[in-house]
Amino acid sequence: MAPERPYPHRDVSDVDGGHLWNWARNSVLASPEALVTASSELEIRSLLASRPGRVRLVGSRMSSGRMLAPAGTSDGEVLLDIRGHAGLLAHGEDWATFAGGTVLQEVFDALAALGRMLPAAPGVIAEQTLAGALATGTHGQGLQQSSIGDALLSLRLVMADGSVEEFGADHPWFGALQVGLGTLGVVTAVTLRTVPVAVYSCVKGATSAQTLEDDLLVWNRGHEMAKAWWFPDDEKVHVWTAQRASAPELAAWEAGGRQLVERTETSDAMNRAVDAALAHMRADTRIVDAQGKPFRTVTRFKDFSDVTGDVYQVFMRGIATPQINVEIGVPLHRAPAVVQKIRAWHAETSPHLHYPIILRATGPSRAWLSPSQGDDTLYFGFVVYYAEDGSLSEEGVDFLIEVEKLLAAEGGRPHWGKYFDDTLYDWPALYPRWDDFLAVREALDPERVFSNTFTDRLFPASRASSASREVAA
Repeated sequence: MAPERPYPHRDVSDVDGGHLWNWARNSVLASPEALVTASSELEIRSLLASRPGRVRLVGSRMSSGRMLAPAGTSDGEVLLDIRGHAGLLAHGEDWATFAGGTVLQEVFDALAALGRMLPAAPGVIAEQTLAGALATGTHGQGLQQSSIGDALLSLRLVMADGSVEEFGADHPWFGALQVGLGTLGVVTAVTLRTVPVAVYSCVKGATSAQTLEDDLLVWNRGHEMAKAWWFPDDEKVHVWTAQRASAPELAAWEAGGRQLVERTETSDAMNRAVDAALAHMRADTRIVDAQGKPFRTVTRFKDFSDVTGDVYQVFMRGIATPQINVEIGVPLHRAPAVVQKIRAWHAETSPHLHYPIILRATGPSRAWLSPSQGDDTLYFGFVVYYAEDGSLSEEGVDFLIEVEKLLAAEGGRPHWGKYFDDTLYDWPALYPRWDDFLAVREALDPERVFSNTFTDRLFPASRASSASREVAA
């Protein structure tokens, strides 16, 4: 079977054309009749007990289409949207339980109202559902935390036959459930560990990229959170490092109504590199509006200033706009060598860089299929925004293809919710618990109700059966 086209163009028309699309409108998922909504666990159980065909779970539909669409091979296949089953269900001193369809922004707002937050930095976009964020290993930055799934205490799962099971952190299969790719069941309730809200002061800077391989380790090991954007064409790096706010900084944040505090002093050290990046982006996207969403993601680096705020105010600065986003994690101790290889490749080939390289690290994850499973991990992120007509810059796409090959050859693990060429990876070699995951999946969904063409290719039935027999033995 030929590999799927990794970077599809998007539809920019005003009509759906009788199709159900993913959020980016670059992949048709099914016909609208295939979409089923549920607003309670009872409705979800009833649907599954009626034994439909395959079921694929969709929340905000922000993942690539292959992760969401049913196989399309039999009648009765459905796309199940559980966003109607949302909200805070219960909470205690250091935990909170949310319905699986709760959008992340609602999770964060509810916790903030309680004076709490997750012990895991969020991603930059908050439109995902909680169940979807868990399924794909959504993460933020900071070596003292990992993915949202690593804040998980327990979850409630509706199985393929409509029955319900609850799994706590002491269950032997818990590591499979923390990042399940939507293949194990329907997550209806999620209990997460919480901690008191913390306020951070984020220092922003511009530095040469000549010492990036050493600086990355210093920034990440020396601060609670760090994030950087590498502009190889200009050999510049824009870096944010965050620590807990001092007493005066905390007082200023409180006095400002607990809103983000921006310093009056600004720096123009990144302006030249940003203007060069904007020139590339405008040429590639042909977007007329100079204040268009893609441009705002990088113009914020001009005339930058330090800030004080909670983790959501400081780091959740992403702007949801259709794009091709490739993100590959490598063990942090190997990151300096990978930086050197990217630098050498860039110097040799002078590739067309559409957007700066995003660099953020997390601590090790307990989830069996997390890209940061078992080790401090540095994620390399690459973005190409869509043009006004829904096309993609050919040079930008070429960059993504080649840089992914480079990182895959270095043992990189791709973020499940983003774009990647699955033919580049030897999954069992990358994940020590791969066969264990297959065995759990075989036990929880032997009829493969929660699967599609992509997951069938990812988890071949022959290997899954063998893994299941080994575990049973």
